[in-house]
Amino acid sequence: MPLDDRFGLPLSTTSDAAAADYVAAVDLMLSANAGAEALFDRALAADPDFALAHIARARLCQVQARVPEAKAAAAAARTLANRVTPREAHHIETVALAIDGNGPQAMALLEEHIADYPRDGLVLGLALGVFGLLGFSGRIDHHEAQLALLESLARHWGEDWWFLTYLGWARIELGDIDRGAAEVERALAGNPRNAFAAHARAHGYYEAGDPERGAAFVAAWLPGYARESQLHCHISWHLALFELARGNAERARALYADAIRPAVSHAPPLFNLADTASLLWRWRIYEAGAPLDGWAEPAALARQYFSQAGIHFGDVHAALAESGELTEIRIAQCRERLAAGRLPQGPVVPLLCAGAAAFAAGDYKTAAARLGEALPDLPRIGGSHAQREVFEDTYIVACLRAGEHAKAAERLKMRLARRPSARDERWLAEATG
Repeated sequence: MPLDDRFGLPLSTTSDAAAADYVAAVDLMLSANAGAEALFDRALAADPDFALAHIARARLCQVQARVPEAKAAAAAARTLANRVTPREAHHIETVALAIDGNGPQAMALLEEHIADYPRDGLVLGLALGVFGLLGFSGRIDHHEAQLALLESLARHWGEDWWFLTYLGWARIELGDIDRGAAEVERALAGNPRNAFAAHARAHGYYEAGDPERGAAFVAAWLPGYARESQLHCHISWHLALFELARGNAERARALYADAIRPAVSHAPPLFNLADTASLLWRWRIYEAGAPLDGWAEPAALARQYFSQAGIHFGDVHAALAESGELTEIRIAQCRERLAAGRLPQGPVVPLLCAGAAAFAAGDYKTAAARLGEALPDLPRIGGSHAQREVFEDTYIVACLRAGEHAKAAERLKMRLARRPSARDERWLAEATG
């Protein structure tokens, strides 16, 4: 009798133990909980030719920025592709292409694959989330594309907790907060330790402009989540943003020291650079309180993992952490990539870097001009509204400091029409006073 994965798809292994460990490991991956790698290793010890365990382990290593290991595991899976079913061979090649960095080809193969196997979650998951194939495609409508993809598949998934997480999050990012939050709540009911769902629920509170309930939710959920898990730092970052919105700057400072700064975080480098640089930058522009020191750590992270321009989300956050000549070199490299047709996100990337550099140098007029030019294309960099908002905040503060109050007021009124914000109300009063 064939063994199946958690989505009801057959697995090419004859080992009951290997299949059980694989299923358990996939659930840990799909809920962003630690422990999957040990289970994949145990599955492969039981069945060294278990091709899907090799490619799932490869994907896990890729998420953790362990690129050589990811490529080695993907190569091992590819060597076994002639021993598995056509579905599994297609699954392996789609994931391997994503690991190779061939996003457009991987996305094309993914669309073919999902048409035939709509419940192949590990493949579908490549397209989803803030750093997925759609999120990092450079498309300005990547949020809409994710929702359209998920809605087209919803009839195949029912109340599956993993699928509901992404369906609800996609709605939240597009402003359908009540419906999306309800779906995320159902996802949490299906798996209360699903960190992706907890993360999506935090986004719901953020987009609703409700830091009180957001802080209460995260503070209650987070203590049971292992620090070494993928999203512990990022969910702590969300809590810090809620605390800043509530005026609890010292609580945000403590969260940064305890759970977010690179020295204590277990997050992948891209996640951690974005969280640390954007929180320190927000602290600075919000004038939250006594200086929050620590720029040396994200700057060192940028040097270690993103020393050359190429991963655009890393570039725009490295520009927040770096200064002077380093930033100018990064801007030049981004412009070279743009000119060579190797920057799908377009001019928005060097514009954001240049705007941040001008702001850091105190040239607020230039910062406002560069950031203002970038804002219409801001969604192209991927990430979430909450992550991208740091650049919008910087534009507003640059306008205020440059005396361009009308521009700041225009942007603030747009934001306040979307959701309440005590900080935006204060800024608007400054702009119109």
